Amino acid sequence: MLTLALIGLLGGLITAVSPCILPVLPVVFLAGGTGGKGTERTDPGPGTGVPDWPRPTGGATASPAVLTAPEPEAARRPPRNRRPYAVVAGLVVSFAFFTLLGVTVISALGLPQDILRYIGLGLLVLIGLGLIFPPVERILEKPFARIPQRQVNKEGSAFALGLGLGLLYVPCAGPVLAAITVAGARGEISADIVVLTLSFALGTAVPLLVFALAGRRVAERVAAFRKRARGLRIIAGSLMIVLALGLAFDVTAAIQRSLPDYTSGVQKKIEDSDTARQQLSGLYDDSNKELSRCQDGADELRSCGQAPPLEGIDSWFNTPGDKPVDLKSLRGKVTLIDFWTYSCINCQRAVPHLQDWERAYKDAGLRIIGVHSPEFAFEKKRSNVISGAEKLGVTWPVALDNKLTTWDNYRNRFWPAKYLIDAQGTVRYFKFGEGEYDKTEKMIRELLRQADPTVALPKPTGRAMDDLTADRTPETYLSNLRIRGYVGTPLTDGKPAVYRFPKEPLPVNKLSLDGTWTAGYEHFTAGPDARLAFTYRAKNANLVLAGTGKVTVIVDGKVTRTVDVSGPPTLHRLTDDRNPRTARLELRLDKGLEAYAFTFG
Repeated sequence: MLTLALIGLLGGLITAVSPCILPVLPVVFLAGGTGGKGTERTDPGPGTGVPDWPRPTGGATASPAVLTAPEPEAARRPPRNRRPYAVVAGLVVSFAFFTLLGVTVISALGLPQDILRYIGLGLLVLIGLGLIFPPVERILEKPFARIPQRQVNKEGSAFALGLGLGLLYVPCAGPVLAAITVAGARGEISADIVVLTLSFALGTAVPLLVFALAGRRVAERVAAFRKRARGLRIIAGSLMIVLALGLAFDVTAAIQRSLPDYTSGVQKKIEDSDTARQQLSGLYDDSNKELSRCQDGADELRSCGQAPPLEGIDSWFNTPGDKPVDLKSLRGKVTLIDFWTYSCINCQRAVPHLQDWERAYKDAGLRIIGVHSPEFAFEKKRSNVISGAEKLGVTWPVALDNKLTTWDNYRNRFWPAKYLIDAQGTVRYFKFGEGEYDKTEKMIRELLRQADPTVALPKPTGRAMDDLTADRTPETYLSNLRIRGYVGTPLTDGKPAVYRFPKEPLPVNKLSLDGTWTAGYEHFTAGPDARLAFTYRAKNANLVLAGTGKVTVIVDGKVTRTVDVSGPPTLHRLTDDRNPRTARLELRLDKGLEAYAFTFG
């Protein structure tokens, strides 16, 4: 758990200095310095070190008797400005609570999925109005009025500001936050998940607290700030309102995309390291820790612990009567567990190798089980999976792991992934992703000989891996939160909007939209005059499409084919060349068609 906490802490630190958080830094800086009503003095005198930016008292003048009366030292020292801590505390509380329980609460109440974003934007606007108009701030502080400490209840608006920033801050992260979000979406809140969430939140809080304290320091030490307190409060409030409007209309997204992702290298080394992968993929089950003994694609067989059970399976097919398969019933056989999804091009490329192995080694004792762990919601539908499996020629038993329970049992996080289990039920080898098929086949043959030293094995199948270029365009999701390589008009979440292609030519691995589109979390929906451009490098381009209509495919300015789309999400081939090449792909889609993800071969 200590390692998990360290991964979360480092992940949070990286996130807090990444480009995604830059738009809120001015707000945090000014929030740390804009004091509340901790003191009513407009001229505290030299050497007093008043930390707040004081609020004018409306011109009231103290009597000479009051000015000359002796005043205790404690009374003359104004309370310490704790606004930086209140802002950051609100952010940590908001992030931790809503990331873990937000999906559950929203689903139970039947609220829109983007309600938390709107709440965060609303709080930001209210705090901005409170800095500009003192009566609004007094209203915001009323919920904290029952707290007995005089100064604490003056920081109520700062804490509320932190709550709002936490809601807007949630999307900024990588694999660590992905693991937290998935756990929250499933309602599987374990002690490890809580530790990971809190450590990540604390990691993000440290740089922000430093920035907020810097704002307080400036307010304390720079005389010009104290003399112009009222004007600075108005500037800070206006900046918060402008930020809220920028976030609402995705103006800040364009700014963030224009900045280099200077933390990606460090983030990958930490959050996607071997240690992090093992920790993050096994958060939900303590029974499979022995899998950490092995590494991806090892050069020799190892003992990785007893094979975890196939649990939480929604249903089976390709078995007699669609009955489930118990791993214990396969003792004496060598079993290959293949994690896959039917619309994943990487998984599809692996299927011919599995077919070869089943034909060659089934009589020698090899058994293959496909665990279909969905990446998209449409991949949970049984009829879609059966149809996809039939098209690919998948004949071995398939388990529908719709709740990702077995996925978690095996600490998996890749499509495809293969686990080899020996005749005694022990995991001996696993391979994440494509490639190294010759090595995997070698391990299969060795396990079959261990199970039966007298077995007669055929020659290796010898199927070579497809020619995969190092610079092939990666899989690209059409999702407003997961898309990469997008350029052009900033995306509008969940609402129809008009987009325009950029005037400049699209670089390799970049895509853009034109016409009317609705950008959702799982797919983009085409509206009137919808077009999509993508400059890619590969032998072929494929796109998962759903709905009813036609797609006109244009490659380097020439119409090459028309794709007929009808029914549930299905992978469609758009281009097909003998050798890898760089080309500009343009698609013209009929209104109502849904586009999910590009894959390239």
